[in-house]
Amino acid sequence: MSEVPSQHHLVFETELGFIAIAWSQTGLTHLALPEGSYEAAEHRAARWSAGAAGKAEEAPAFVGEAVALIRRYATGEAIDFSALPLDLTGIDPFRRAIYAAALKLAQGEVTTYGELADSAGFPKMARETGAALGRNPLPLVVPCHRILAAGGKIGGFSAPGGTVTKERLLSHEGVQLGPPPPAQASFAF
Repeated sequence: MSEVPSQHHLVFETELGFIAIAWSQTGLTHLALPEGSYEAAEHRAARWSAGAAGKAEEAPAFVGEAVALIRRYATGEAIDFSALPLDLTGIDPFRRAIYAAALKLAQGEVTTYGELADSAGFPKMARETGAALGRNPLPLVVPCHRILAAGGKIGGFSAPGGTVTKERLLSHEGVQLGPPPPAQASFAF
């Protein structure tokens, strides 16, 4: 299945780095997680955007809203992206259901692939859920970084930087994986 190209994209700077976002007239189509430079984000966006780079003031209102929400998220504010319009043209019903279930997770809330599959109405499809999230065109907005492997393990992450990026996003949201640090070292008397 080939992706339907977006009409325009925009690269903007946040406190986490440069983010690229693309849209059609009906909703957001793609998002690239933070990159270290404008050029890197622009290169990522060029792969899925048929149109030239857009200007924020020429974009539909929902794009400006998305940019503002992402910038606020980058500063550490708890943000709910679920009201943003998404254009999921060409995405099969299973993936749409998985993405819809992921959108219900609040910032800092995590679940497992199996639990997400269950909540989307597809019990025993944890592996397929992981594959669907690996093809998520709107990471951050559809918070695939909040989905963990069984037992609370980090699991995979297909975005640049892999699991390091996933851990950074979770840490940014206040989620710490692994054992907690010791409360206090013992003193020998």
